[in-house]
Amino acid sequence: MGVMNRFLNFVGLQDEEEIVERDTRPMEEAEDHETVSADARKSNKGNIVSIHSQRNVRVVLNEPRSYEETQEIADHLRSRRPVVVNLQRVRTEQAIRIVDFLSGTVYALNGGITKIGPNIFLCTPDSVEIQGAISEMMHDQDEFNR
Repeated sequence: MGVMNRFLNFVGLQDEEEIVERDTRPMEEAEDHETVSADARKSNKGNIVSIHSQRNVRVVLNEPRSYEETQEIADHLRSRRPVVVNLQRVRTEQAIRIVDFLSGTVYALNGGITKIGPNIFLCTPDSVEIQGAISEMMHDQDEFNR
């Protein structure tokens, strides 16, 4: 494994499964090495600490003005960034199309989509958990203002 691959693996930008090693040794030595490496990896699994949970998460705020900007939102989700989408500046037909597209995107990524206000949605990848519900608070506030 090269130094660059080790660094990318350490930083968390590359998984161990993605690393491809090229072996130039004779076949017999390579088989012995693979057996030892597999055993060594199993015994070292207890010492691996994930640093993914400690990194800063950026939330992207997006206010699309047309359906064509929806791809940009999907790209943020694919990059594992949560996105708050404000659809107040698009027509109702376009807002429905955008929500449909984003619903499919978060479904494909095992993420979630939650309405947090009138025409405002929170789209999250699978690494972000949404807890609570704002809609109940909004309903209570409407009753309070009457």
